[in-house]
Amino acid sequence: MKPENKPNIQEWKPKTLLGKKVKNGEIGNIDELLDKGIKVLEPEIIDVLLPNLQVELLEVGQSKGKFGGGKASIWKQTQKKTKEGNIIKFSTYAVVGNRDGYIGIGNGFAKETVPAREKAIRNAKLNIIKIRRGCGAWACDCGQAHSIPFTVHGKSGSCEIELIPAPKGTRLCVEKKLQLIFNLAGIKDVYSKSKGITATKFNFVKAGFDALKKLSLVKVPEDYKIKAGIVEGRTDK
Repeated sequence: MKPENKPNIQEWKPKTLLGKKVKNGEIGNIDELLDKGIKVLEPEIIDVLLPNLQVELLEVGQSKGKFGGGKASIWKQTQKKTKEGNIIKFSTYAVVGNRDGYIGIGNGFAKETVPAREKAIRNAKLNIIKIRRGCGAWACDCGQAHSIPFTVHGKSGSCEIELIPAPKGTRLCVEKKLQLIFNLAGIKDVYSKSKGITATKFNFVKAGFDALKKLSLVKVPEDYKIKAGIVEGRTDK
């Protein structure tokens, strides 16, 4: 996996006041935006503030295999019957992250595959969040930010997921698509429990992302922050 090939930032012409401040160097840290809840409307802002972002497309659809069976695909294809004929649309899910505390997901729909991919990547950048990491496993207590600091729940539709801190060396005991997301977020060890209709991959991914969001919503005592080695965002601040 390689960093995304981004457009030349020097040629970028910001359309918002926030974009102009970022390009002029008045804002140089993405935490200034995320901590204040400032809405980002231009993906180039994220490209400037997080230059080492990596992009992955999730396999959320199916295509016909060589001998007629189903084959995992990054494209989910739907058809709508009209008087003019069948209208085909493609959708895909993109994940962006820097492997060090920042992660975003987004989906895109279009009549062709390339525009759908570009929309998904754009939405993922505009939906980026900062997460908490730490060592919340009682069996480890190493004080390093390799797992999550406490148990959290996420929900989307009928799908629910519970993320549980794991000792160092456990690795990611989660579904394959969530492994990709957690890797890009910088989480190395975690347990999970899930229930509901997990076969609906869109909802399953959203539930996992919802759980990561809630890591930053819980109030944590200062002494526990030190004990569990909790960090928010980058570890090299």
